[in-house]
Amino acid sequence: MRNRQILTIAEGAASGWEHHGSGWTRVRGPYPATVGASGIGVAREGLSVTPAGVWPLTEAFGIEPDPGTRLPYRRVTTSDWWVSDVRSPLYNTAFHGVPGSCPFDETAGENLGAAGPAYAHAAVIDYNRSPVVPGAGSAFFLHAATGGPTAGCVALALADLIEVLRWLDPACDPVIDIRQSS
Repeated sequence: MRNRQILTIAEGAASGWEHHGSGWTRVRGPYPATVGASGIGVAREGLSVTPAGVWPLTEAFGIEPDPGTRLPYRRVTTSDWWVSDVRSPLYNTAFHGVPGSCPFDETAGENLGAAGPAYAHAAVIDYNRSPVVPGAGSAFFLHAATGGPTAGCVALALADLIEVLRWLDPACDPVIDIRQSS
């Protein structure tokens, strides 16, 4: 088996694990982690639920410059969006467009560059991305904590998040494993 990376989220903590031939070893954390205000479970648009399951972590973005992640990183501005308009064919995708000119309901989208400290740096949780199912939930990220529960994302303290982003290696097919409490 090739080297793999898993970031587990369970019981309010995040831990990074690597598999190198003979087994799994924790190499990061545990770090305090915050999830959606309504906990972990079955997500859908409009709920503050973090989706339970195992999802790839394939790309990152942020308002601030790349902190040194090996994931593809995109610096965002107020012209960068995550589309949450369930009627749009762009649902649950990133979009670059000047505010007021986007081909979707901007009130149902998230302006990534205007989101503030939570999106200083973030990794996209590839929930509901292939295939995209309108209404099943959108805009789930691993981002910086801001002092309370999220709208469904997973949040870590900024220093912990940067450590995780620097650890993630696309060659190891990193995933996030979000588990409900027992």
